[in-house]
Amino acid sequence: MNAKTKKIAEILAAHYPEPEIPLQHTSHYTLLIAVLLSAQCTDARVNTITPKLFALADTPENMTHLSVAQIEAIIRPCGLAPRKAAAIHKLSEMLVELHEGIVPCSFEELESLPGVGHKTASVVMSQAFGKPSFPVDTHIHRCAKRWGLSNGKSVIQTERDLKKLFPRYMWNLLHLRIIYFAREHCPALRHDASKCPICSWICQR
Repeated sequence: MNAKTKKIAEILAAHYPEPEIPLQHTSHYTLLIAVLLSAQCTDARVNTITPKLFALADTPENMTHLSVAQIEAIIRPCGLAPRKAAAIHKLSEMLVELHEGIVPCSFEELESLPGVGHKTASVVMSQAFGKPSFPVDTHIHRCAKRWGLSNGKSVIQTERDLKKLFPRYMWNLLHLRIIYFAREHCPALRHDASKCPICSWICQR
């Protein structure tokens, strides 16, 4: 790491030494469903919805016993409910039929499931299986551009840039640390760089 990325990593670690996974879950499967629901929805809202869903079905087998309409009715507050409900039902069927009800631990197999894109697969690989991944959401994408770590043209490019700048052993923690930092210190709206521990330091360099 160069001096800049090292300093940023140190500031993030000082603020969030042991960041918790923000999505409530009890298994690899419930984490997968929670991450899928978090697309274009806040983690806080997902955490209010998943207990209702998982009270009815917290395994792939049980989820297949619900209808798509039942799932949709519960997850409607998360947005994109018809699409997400269909994906949840179908991926649950696939987990039962193809994986003995177990969430697979490879990018290829995860991304073959309905509703599971690269970001969702990366979060599951990181947070469920501890595999080095650097999922880039809107918070990380924003901060990487502000801090001059990426050109910000796409989340794909941002992920590539961050993986080059930081060693693999840091990726999983950095993913969570940047998300928490972005929410509390480096928001998209009404951002005051002088009060942001990282932006203020960058401005003084």
